[in-house]
Amino acid sequence: MIRIVILLLALASGGAASWLALGTGDQRAVEVAEVQETPSQEVLVAAAELKRGAVIEENQLRWQPWEGEIPPVFISRSSRPDATTALKGSLALSGFVAGEPIRDDKLAQGGTGYLSSLLPSGKRAIAVRVTAESTAGGFILPNDHVDVIHTVARPDASGDAGKVVSRAILSNIRVLAVDQTVSQASDGASVIGKTATLEVDPEQISAVAAAEASGTVSLALRAITDNHEASVVEAEGTRPGVVRFFNGGRMSMVEVPSRSGGS
Repeated sequence: MIRIVILLLALASGGAASWLALGTGDQRAVEVAEVQETPSQEVLVAAAELKRGAVIEENQLRWQPWEGEIPPVFISRSSRPDATTALKGSLALSGFVAGEPIRDDKLAQGGTGYLSSLLPSGKRAIAVRVTAESTAGGFILPNDHVDVIHTVARPDASGDAGKVVSRAILSNIRVLAVDQTVSQASDGASVIGKTATLEVDPEQISAVAAAEASGTVSLALRAITDNHEASVVEAEGTRPGVVRFFNGGRMSMVEVPSRSGGS
């Protein structure tokens, strides 16, 4: 009987030892697994919102951890550790929200010709002389939409200066730049320049050039909710009752019936 008890105790002790050994081994395996972390990856993102046409500063970019495979179009820290410095002065061809990964195909390098990358296909850029008074007190900034107003003094029959006439020659025109600044000043203040570069259709270039040569040009700021409207322009030098329409890069002439004197 004593031998049987001793045998049972021996078996129980062995089982307990085996259980403890297995439990310790699993715990050590878990601890090892917890220590082995996946190497951290980082991609370049916008530190704050970047608007289309903004010139990128170094403090507007930052590195952000990234889990999983990094898409080839993103900029990783392992492949380009100096990207924050190298991309300083680049131009944002489209807007970025804060935290959005930066992509090379959405940037243009600063320097000669970089403004042309802002122009959509089929558009042209033309500069006009402006003052603070002719640009809504200097509050017109790049990417705003404006109406272009032509003012000219028409001489009377004696040749003296007659009445002053103003008319809208273009409407809903996007401002590409003020002087050579394609975004507002770093302190958020408005940029008051001497020239404004406008995005126009090829057919509209002659209207702007003729207006500058024959009088003065002013820009009227449009509400952002009106930016979708098509351009409607009264054509100078066309027969009475004819209106020229600019829409989607195309020009069309529409004759408006004139009222008779008795109507």
